[in-house]
Amino acid sequence: MEEKQALGETKLNEEPGKEELENHVGLEAGDAGTLPGEQPLEVGHEAPQPTRLYKRRWLIVFLFSSYSLCNSYQWIQYGIISNIFTKFYNVDAFTIDWMSMIYMLTYIPFIFPVTWLLDRKGLRVIALVATALNCAGTWIKVASVRPNLFPVTFLGQFCCSFAQVFILGMPSRIASVWFGSGEVSSACSIGVVGNQLGIAIGFLVPPILVPNVDDLDELAHHISIMFYITAGVATFLFILVVIVFQERPKLPPTQAQATARSIPPEQYSYTASILRLLRNKAFILLIISYGLNVGCFYAVGTLLNRMVLSHYPGEEVNAGRIGLTIVIAGMVGSLICGMWLDRTKTYKQTTLSVYLMSLVGMIVFAATLSLGHLWLVFITAGALGFFMTGYLPLGFEFAVELTYPESEGTSSGLLNCSAQVFGIIFTICQGKIIDNFGTLEGNIFLCVFLLIGSIMTGTTFVSVNGIVISSLSVTSDFDFHQLCYSVTNTPVGRWSILRKSVVLSPFLN
Repeated sequence: MEEKQALGETKLNEEPGKEELENHVGLEAGDAGTLPGEQPLEVGHEAPQPTRLYKRRWLIVFLFSSYSLCNSYQWIQYGIISNIFTKFYNVDAFTIDWMSMIYMLTYIPFIFPVTWLLDRKGLRVIALVATALNCAGTWIKVASVRPNLFPVTFLGQFCCSFAQVFILGMPSRIASVWFGSGEVSSACSIGVVGNQLGIAIGFLVPPILVPNVDDLDELAHHISIMFYITAGVATFLFILVVIVFQERPKLPPTQAQATARSIPPEQYSYTASILRLLRNKAFILLIISYGLNVGCFYAVGTLLNRMVLSHYPGEEVNAGRIGLTIVIAGMVGSLICGMWLDRTKTYKQTTLSVYLMSLVGMIVFAATLSLGHLWLVFITAGALGFFMTGYLPLGFEFAVELTYPESEGTSSGLLNCSAQVFGIIFTICQGKIIDNFGTLEGNIFLCVFLLIGSIMTGTTFVSVNGIVISSLSVTSDFDFHQLCYSVTNTPVGRWSILRKSVVLSPFLN
């Protein structure tokens, strides 16, 4: 691992070149963009390797996004019509809540072995396992459409939740392996958007396909149709992955990937990587703040049906549409944030701004839910979703930038693990608060933790060569130049902080 870090440090003497033209070889080198008074930066002792961007990269990311969609759709499939499933299977509401929370619980113990497998076996193996498990889970559900077969439908949901472990950490890895330095945030956003779109469909489709009827045989027929459609889509995507999904491009897209390929696998220690990440104080703060934000989103999504029906009885379909509004707005937010990061690299400012607006959105949503105006709930839910769901890819990209040269899968896995833990805690606690006090009190509970997360995000710091520096202390090109020179004794131009071109974190703007 020391060799890996040393290779990363040689990037301090390099400057990334212009964006590689599509399907042409491009070399990342040069010394453009130096500050006034600087000497031109010397090129590292290793000759740059050929790089290339392949059109196939878009097929890979969109295929991943599609099977991520199919899996995430099933997360909220039961919860958004929880009152119907409680009647059909004759179980209580808390039991149906676990059909969503099982996605969170399964992730926690399995993420570490799955991340190790991703580092050892690569993207294709992980994609095959994910789609196979998801496909199997959907067909198990098809066989569970009888009131006495709740354990069978729970088993199917468990298989799908296990598949999710092989999916959530992949967007940043796919972006790094397949895309150029000016596209990675956008590519990561596309991967995350697939997950969000699946949740959106999960909010919208089940209330339409499964109406709230009293006849159990008719209800079973509607549930069966929903399960068969899901199983058909999952099977088709599994076949596509077998045929189409490729491990990596023949030539790397960036010099950073070329360097990563040159490091022998036996020199990489997964355990040592996790320990290094857990000693990174800035990353620990990000893990907690990310978990608080995404955990709140999981709780809102799981309990949305109960919250809406408590104020608007009989509005199952509109509850689903409100959930759809939250996620669609979040998809737009994700894409805008991804493009903004590719353009500006202002990770800290963007993350903090989106986090604060998530808090504001949650406060407004909580205040307007009980006013009796459903149209107003749609508007405030959309505002909440734009920022809260739009935060998801920011966390991934922020973590990758903060922890380079560690594996993207490892940092993403730790972020998602935190989100699942907080998601379970918040869902259980908010559900109990809603049952005993009301929806307003339950939402205030989430607002408190979003406030804590905002404060943590605003006080994050970073360490360079063992020196702790406030992320707010570097405000200009000159400050950054002076900082780099003081801790590395090497003059570095501002644009040396482009993604993965140096060990210094782009926290420093």
